[in-house]
Amino acid sequence: MNKKYDVVIVGSGLGGLVSSIILAKEGYSVCVLEKNNQFGGNLQTFSREKTIFDTGIHYIGGLAEGQNLYNYFKYIGIMDDLKLMKMDEDAYDVISFGDDEIEYPHAQGYENFVKQLVKYFPEEEENLKEYCRKLIDTCNAFPLYNLKRESDGYDSALLSENAKEYFDGLTQNPKLRAVLAGSNFLYAGIEDKSPFYVHALSVNSYMQSAWRCINGGSNITKQLIKQLKKYGGETYKYKEVVSFTTEENRIVSAKIKTGEEVFGDMFISNIEPKTTLKMVGEHMFRKSFFNRVQNLENVGSAFSLYILFKPQSFKYMNYNYYHFDDSSRVWKTMECTPESWPEGYMASMNVTSKQDEWAESMTAITFMDFNDVKRWEHTHNTTAEKSDRGEDYEKFKQEKTEKFLQKLEMKFPGIRDCIKSVYTSTPLSYRDYIGGQNGNLYGYVKDSNSPMKTYLAPKTKLDNLYLTGQSINMHGVLGVTIGAVVTCSEILGKEYLVNKINNELNLK
Repeated sequence: MNKKYDVVIVGSGLGGLVSSIILAKEGYSVCVLEKNNQFGGNLQTFSREKTIFDTGIHYIGGLAEGQNLYNYFKYIGIMDDLKLMKMDEDAYDVISFGDDEIEYPHAQGYENFVKQLVKYFPEEEENLKEYCRKLIDTCNAFPLYNLKRESDGYDSALLSENAKEYFDGLTQNPKLRAVLAGSNFLYAGIEDKSPFYVHALSVNSYMQSAWRCINGGSNITKQLIKQLKKYGGETYKYKEVVSFTTEENRIVSAKIKTGEEVFGDMFISNIEPKTTLKMVGEHMFRKSFFNRVQNLENVGSAFSLYILFKPQSFKYMNYNYYHFDDSSRVWKTMECTPESWPEGYMASMNVTSKQDEWAESMTAITFMDFNDVKRWEHTHNTTAEKSDRGEDYEKFKQEKTEKFLQKLEMKFPGIRDCIKSVYTSTPLSYRDYIGGQNGNLYGYVKDSNSPMKTYLAPKTKLDNLYLTGQSINMHGVLGVTIGAVVTCSEILGKEYLVNKINNELNLK
């Protein structure tokens, strides 16, 4: 580790790995440092009773040939080796409500999306078509979404349009509003804050095509590491960076918890920006900038159930459920009381290479406030660092598991009889394994009322420090991949990199 690199990347999440491959392809010597025993950040998987579960990636969009994520993955060399299963064409997501027996589909393909929902909303065909046009136009306003050269800025009206207000203006039908916003767990939707562009960038690629990773998202990580090594890049586990040394306006080295020091000409941080700034040192940044970042509002966290089924007991569903106790609560599930928790959740099947009509496992996820687990925040539990959170914590998880299972039983009668075993994760699990402050799911809250407040540029005021990851640009597999291109564009040149990708793909 005494070697000096052209680029040192801290954190091996998707943004860090994509950045590392792009730069290694350009001839830079690259080193990726990861604190845990597994690379990949939100792409991580874990195994329980020989069954693989995803930590954060449950499905991916835009991977049909010629679509945006397909093109990005093709360029970095991983597309051909991914193991994928396409989700149900007529319903990749299903939105359901406790007060309604109908299950409302989100279908793949814009025409099919309209076709499937018109069955339940025959008077709303034009509004559904208008919604699809709005998605396309909004996404097209972000050039890199379609591999075009990034613009110098965005229309402020685009960034400040509120998602819920858009749906309220689109249709007078409250049920349709709830159905269209029903997958807002994808971006932790907040009714008075979430911008429509966040909704559009989150859902549009799934509508184009939706896929599950066979045996989990870590397959993406394996292919990324393989490509990085192909171009001479290096990766290291159990290398937790705790601080940076600086000279004048530059970072000189990253100091590791073990006492080692890694030197580089450039540094890219793929970890929490708040943590990054603290490790560099408050004195290295403008006070106003440092304070703005430290005061950014975190997206909420989650409580998850990882359910193993008895053999041939529960039918496999090739789609996700977004279920709410009531259609009026679609934007309010994070505001539930301890008594009403959980008011909404996502349920997603895991898929194996031997998938048949029966499900092996299911992941169910709902929102949870970090304050619910704050009393145990001093404990840390990862493969590298084990600590016992105590009996009270185990009792807390058991109580929450029982409440969650009661809600699942209401949606899926008889599911308890199918369950072999259940495992859980809390906001502390997300914090320790993924690294986000308070276990946040998607970085920082984007606010339509003040869109530039949460904007973080990939290039910092330090001469050689760059940022990438879900807090830069957008979260999600597509958002983070594009964000890595944005980060690398600061080093390689915006026009140069986009032209290089397009030329290699023979795209116009």
